[in-house]
Amino acid sequence: MTTQEIVTKLWNLCNVLRDDGITYHQYVTELTYILFLKMAKETDAESQIPEAYRWDSLKTKSGIELKKFYKELLNHLGENCTGRVREIYQGAATNIDEPKNLEKIIASIDGLDWYSAREEGLGNLYEGLLEKNANEKKSGAGQYFTPRVLIDVITRLVKPQPKERCNDPACGTFGFMIAAHQYVANQTDDFFDLDADTAAFERTEAFTGMELVHDTHRLALMNAMLHDMEGEIILGDTLSNLGKRMRGYDVVLTNPPFGTKKGGERATRDDFTYTTSNKQLNFLQHIYRSLNADGKARAAVVLPDNVLFADGESEKIRIDLMDKCNLHTVLRLPTGIFYAQGIKTNVLFFTRGKADKGNTQEVWFYDLRTNMPSFGKTSPLKTEHFAGFEAAFEAADRRSVQDERWSVFTREQIAQKGNSLDLGLIRDDSMADYDDLPDPIESGEEAIAQLEEAADLLQSVVNALKALQHPEV
Repeated sequence: MTTQEIVTKLWNLCNVLRDDGITYHQYVTELTYILFLKMAKETDAESQIPEAYRWDSLKTKSGIELKKFYKELLNHLGENCTGRVREIYQGAATNIDEPKNLEKIIASIDGLDWYSAREEGLGNLYEGLLEKNANEKKSGAGQYFTPRVLIDVITRLVKPQPKERCNDPACGTFGFMIAAHQYVANQTDDFFDLDADTAAFERTEAFTGMELVHDTHRLALMNAMLHDMEGEIILGDTLSNLGKRMRGYDVVLTNPPFGTKKGGERATRDDFTYTTSNKQLNFLQHIYRSLNADGKARAAVVLPDNVLFADGESEKIRIDLMDKCNLHTVLRLPTGIFYAQGIKTNVLFFTRGKADKGNTQEVWFYDLRTNMPSFGKTSPLKTEHFAGFEAAFEAADRRSVQDERWSVFTREQIAQKGNSLDLGLIRDDSMADYDDLPDPIESGEEAIAQLEEAADLLQSVVNALKALQHPEV
């Protein structure tokens, strides 16, 4: 049985819970509680779980006894255990009201082909479940799940290295950091090429994050554990003063939340130079400030279009970014790959300079938006869609690249455009041919003439009506 087949079986179990009124997201969270116990047994990692609350104890119970024991188990693991077990179960509560439904889920999980799951990787199984949830429109999970293909492309281009400290300040289910971990593992023969200290650093310190939403944080912890990653994942708000401790990184990869703080209140961070209630602008400030000022630390961040062109504090933050960092590449992403319909996004790639001024000399843009297919659940984004961009990005001489989607603007040109980065889009073939469009000045003059003719005709009608009402005697 393949990982995908197991994922489908697990996902189909959510149908069991419909009568209990459980949402897709609640189901994945509930499944996390139960899967953790089963996976701990399958990987001989039950040492942190008290024997009375392990998988073998859970699966022997039934009926009302099971329901009561399950609630007791969640409470005990969340209150009395330590480490990852306590983090995953802290504040846990079940939404399953019907004992028979709980029995069926436990029995179904116990009956899966766990040999195949271990062979293909339990982490991959869990990632597949999270992706399934994100692709289900009713779950609402797409807001924190970046498409895997986009994560992988970004990670390949940023190239995290052994001994580098990597971070995601809005980590969701930890997808970016898992991709970064896997990239380093692939480059080092699963860390066997590293000395013992470096290998331990990769497992325990190299990949970290922060997540605001409690249930999503729980999913991130489970995801990291199944990929043998023990780096710190903080439950908290990066845009609060708690985020000030997150600095000194070599690599930042992230897709932060968009929008404004609820009620329009200002960010609570007291160390930002520019004050705004706009979340993405505050995350951008945090990211480039969190990088080491060594000329090598780098970041890739997904941001909406308004960050590229908005006035006021947004312009000041763009100038500060281009001063402190070399903003070398902007990828204009196609619409429909995630977020609400119509939201337009970009990936900004930049490297922190050693000095605080003059680091951006020119910015290259790649338009992956214009004249692209309509992406969605039935036509997903694929790796091949990024082939041209990856080739241009990695070219030794970027100016030698022959690709109409690839263009460059100097820092001076950008300044002349009001420091707007809303640049690099090519002509949209879905519109009428630009050469066939009427001249706006000529069109205006013609329209005025037509209006004058219409006015004369209307006046004639008015005069005729008056004559009918007041005929001459």
